[in-house]
Amino acid sequence: MFKKILIANRGEIAVRIIRACREMDILSVAVCSEADKEALHAQLADEAVCIGPAPAKDSYLDMERIIGAAMAVGADAIHPGFGFLSENSKFVRMCEKCNISFIGPSAEIIDKMGDKSSARKTMMEAGVPVVPGTKDAVYEALEGRKTADEMGYPVMIKASAGGGGKGMRICEDSAEFEHIFETAKREAENAFGDGTMYIEKYIRDPRHIEFQILADKYGNVVHLGERDCSIQRRHQKLIEESPSPAINKELREKMGAIAVKAAKAAGYYSAGTIEFLKDQDGNFYFIEMNTRIQVEHPVTEWVTGIDLIREQIRIAAGRYLTYQQKDIHISGHAIEVRVNAEDTEHDFRPSPGTVTNVHFPGGKGVRIDSALFTGYQIPPFYDSMVAKLIVYDKNRELALRKLRNALGELVLEGIRTNIDYQYDIINHQDFIDGNVDTGFIERFQKEREEETESQGEASC
Repeated sequence: MFKKILIANRGEIAVRIIRACREMDILSVAVCSEADKEALHAQLADEAVCIGPAPAKDSYLDMERIIGAAMAVGADAIHPGFGFLSENSKFVRMCEKCNISFIGPSAEIIDKMGDKSSARKTMMEAGVPVVPGTKDAVYEALEGRKTADEMGYPVMIKASAGGGGKGMRICEDSAEFEHIFETAKREAENAFGDGTMYIEKYIRDPRHIEFQILADKYGNVVHLGERDCSIQRRHQKLIEESPSPAINKELREKMGAIAVKAAKAAGYYSAGTIEFLKDQDGNFYFIEMNTRIQVEHPVTEWVTGIDLIREQIRIAAGRYLTYQQKDIHISGHAIEVRVNAEDTEHDFRPSPGTVTNVHFPGGKGVRIDSALFTGYQIPPFYDSMVAKLIVYDKNRELALRKLRNALGELVLEGIRTNIDYQYDIINHQDFIDGNVDTGFIERFQKEREEETESQGEASC
């Protein structure tokens, strides 16, 4: 087992990994930017190393500085968390050259699954259902339009590299294809340095369903059930839950078996996620694989009782999986709400600042993953997510009731947050009924704007 792990991340996920290291009797090393010297992860770790100025490119994305820090403190492994360098194959290769274990899959697997065209091709060859679309990469607009015309509209134009909704555009007809393609391509080039694209048939209002998998280095793979991530804005998830209200036992077993098949086709090991779109007729299609731990992993931990970070570390250290598929059972219901420091009334722009007061809810079945504390200065340089509220109970109705109470009790003063916005979502009748899809937030936002307009007119 590893003796010392450097965490190449910040915020709540860094804190989460530090705590897992403590429980496994492994020393932890935090890296921090100059803006994060007083951050919680830097305080909690056994050691902390400042690796550069505030901007991520000069600190958390600076591979040489992170490797240098790991070598200086004698760390024998690096955990990347999510985001930053977690899916950077160059960084993995640098770790290998320096004899430092990367807690995640190999560089080759990251390359294969990170390139969406390559991932689609791998899955198609393995017999995994994919959204109808191009098997190979598309480089030119005219070539893409010909394919889209044959496929039929609407289509989704997607960047092969990256994620987070960048380089993604819906095209409704042939006349606008070239313009939309070039726009998506430029965005992908600017965000990822790669303008390689591919084209899929656009599925209207699907459910976004992902399956958590664990795989060791010896070919053993299990799935840990699904998470429903349909509540998302601009392709960024807001609320996740497990199990999905749209998945019955039979479909879970079918999709889970396909997820395991997909992981084996990729030669995958570590914790990872197979993502599907499920249409209104019950058909489901592979869309991508995330080769890292996910933000929403706590809901799976609640319903399975399995610590995913610990398992990730064990697998990286060359251990066999602790579990077989027959050992894994889904029990109860868990829901996660992402709390962001953002102004929901002004296009969700980030709202950094000093946290003047914090009150986190508690009680049985309530979990908070956060790095906040009273007096903490939220820097403007990083992602706006500042906390995750996760609740668990024996069924969805009780979990929702607990979530309302917990979210109502949560206090973060000194900054603007999306707490009230999330509270309105979970009290919307469609969400209560479990009748949501990836288009829910767009409809929800429109309802809010119309309500605000009518209130303004009434006051005049």
